Amino acid sequence: MTGSTEDYPPHPHIGGRTAALRALAAWRAAAPGAPRVVVLTGGSGSGRSRLLTGFLMLCEPDYRKRLPLDAMDPSTVPPDLPAPAVPAADGLTAAQLLWLLADHFELNADSTAQVYAELAALDEPVTVVVPDVDRAGPVRAAGEPARLVREVLAPLATTETVRLLAEVPRPLAAELAGGLPPGTAQVIDLDEPQWADPEGLVLHAQVALSPEFGAPELPFTVDPAARLALAAAIGRRAGTSPLVVQLAVNCLLMAPEGFDPADERHLPTSLGEALDLHARRLGADPQTLRLLLAPLALAEADGMPVHLWARLASAVAGQDMGQAIAGGMLLAGPFVQPEEQEAEGADGGRTLLRLMHPAIGDEIRAGLPNVRAAQTQIAMALLKAVPEQDWSKADPYVRDHIAGHTLEAGLLPQLLTDPGLFVHADPVPLRAAVEAVPADELGAPARTYLRTAPLLTRTQAPAVLRAALLETAFVEDGLYEYADAIHGRLGLDLPWRTLWSLPVPGVSAVTVGSLPQPEGPAAPVAVLVVPAGTPGAQPVGEGGGSAVLVHGLLQPDQLPDADPGRILRPSEDERAAAPLGLSRGADYLRVWDRASQEVVAALISDVPFISADLSPDGILVVATERGAKALRIRPADAAIAS
Repeated sequence: MTGSTEDYPPHPHIGGRTAALRALAAWRAAAPGAPRVVVLTGGSGSGRSRLLTGFLMLCEPDYRKRLPLDAMDPSTVPPDLPAPAVPAADGLTAAQLLWLLADHFELNADSTAQVYAELAALDEPVTVVVPDVDRAGPVRAAGEPARLVREVLAPLATTETVRLLAEVPRPLAAELAGGLPPGTAQVIDLDEPQWADPEGLVLHAQVALSPEFGAPELPFTVDPAARLALAAAIGRRAGTSPLVVQLAVNCLLMAPEGFDPADERHLPTSLGEALDLHARRLGADPQTLRLLLAPLALAEADGMPVHLWARLASAVAGQDMGQAIAGGMLLAGPFVQPEEQEAEGADGGRTLLRLMHPAIGDEIRAGLPNVRAAQTQIAMALLKAVPEQDWSKADPYVRDHIAGHTLEAGLLPQLLTDPGLFVHADPVPLRAAVEAVPADELGAPARTYLRTAPLLTRTQAPAVLRAALLETAFVEDGLYEYADAIHGRLGLDLPWRTLWSLPVPGVSAVTVGSLPQPEGPAAPVAVLVVPAGTPGAQPVGEGGGSAVLVHGLLQPDQLPDADPGRILRPSEDERAAAPLGLSRGADYLRVWDRASQEVVAALISDVPFISADLSPDGILVVATERGAKALRIRPADAAIAS
């Protein structure tokens, strides 16, 4: 190993970062004195993701074969070991990332505590690399990066059998490392002088300016000496930021007219200056550029559909920005990355726009007078974009991500009264947004949604099944008008209608039957076995240990005076001749058509089913720890997949 890099070519992907690569290679090799935990940080745009990507290339056995390892500085090359676990945090919740790890290591764990206990009990240390912590969570304003650090990375870092490398925003990096014993962790802050890489910045600029790598042929790109001189000036001005280098190159290549390579005043020293210099060089007001980019800086997920851009930019600016958008790609282009996305259930696709780097969004948001006010204007514009206020017709971005915008605007509780949104929105970001609202600010419908959401996200349920599960949850919680709205307003053919729900604890069994009447047909009933002393229940058997509640099968009425001894149960022949059959697991029930063997209804639960029975005419009665309920199952010609 050597302290000099003069005789070695740089990493082909990174083009530098030798000091940091040495430290990471020593961590991977568990070299004497190397820390068990490394926290990689730096300002947004400092190149930490690029560094980590390049390092992981050296850790992946198949990818190593494509790299010139023999020619590289040996102190920067980790040993040839099995690939580490790399659960990328981008878009994930803390819980999702933890269970990804549990699955990767095939842990036999049923709880968070068991995951860490299983890891601590391993015979051999395991290596975990967690990139993109700053991008964690399906909703930006929900604070998932901090939750991930505190609830997952901190416990992992204290687990002696785990060798951890995590890419973490600077404010959280100090918190993570500061909670560990001395010598356990090393913080690599790429903005600090010891990790600086001025040569790498110049090389980065040279490559980006080269026609060999896609740059247009211009006087300062085709002439090697002019290219090197310009690259050196760009690197000098950019300080420690690879992002500023990239933006400087993007701006001058997109609009080279009038650019004087000899005048360094046209080269930015910061991200904000890159924005302002580019706008002024094109004769535009820098504030116009920032307003154009504001909707993208406030966007959720992977970007915003291009057709919404002008509408939302106008909303934030408080004036029509359509004309600026129409001619604005030269102005906004260096900072924007378009991506083609396949359309949902339709031919063709659509274009999403996102900022080239999250740090650009940080800069734009920091310059807004009031982020909450801007998000309020965006939320109002998105609501107006819903055709006929029918969420089934809304653009997928509007439908799935309006909750994120209204969360940051402080308006989400007001939005959580529409069953159409509950049914049609992607439950992953909607659940994350709702969970970020203080519980005392949520209304009853939102609380019902929140307790049902784990079922919706776990099963990736389609809209019809989401509607059906929410319908029965609303009935359980006494929100009958919301259950009726799902049936009446949404135009969905649900597999059932929940007839009633009885929140009685301790139900141990349910059966269906009929109670003969003095006149007319027998009354269909449900019989619930409950603990003795349950209000309205009648003792049965000797010893008085249990009792039964008799309940109307079709109406939400208890029948306290009904004689349990007179109730008739369906015979086996009647059950066998019924058109529908019932099968059951711990947390699911399936009703199937006997003739076709197709499942016509699938009921799942977040708590185990205790008992269930199905009447010959298709009324399903189920019991859980919450009580009992009855559902009328629709006929087989309107099936729902399990």
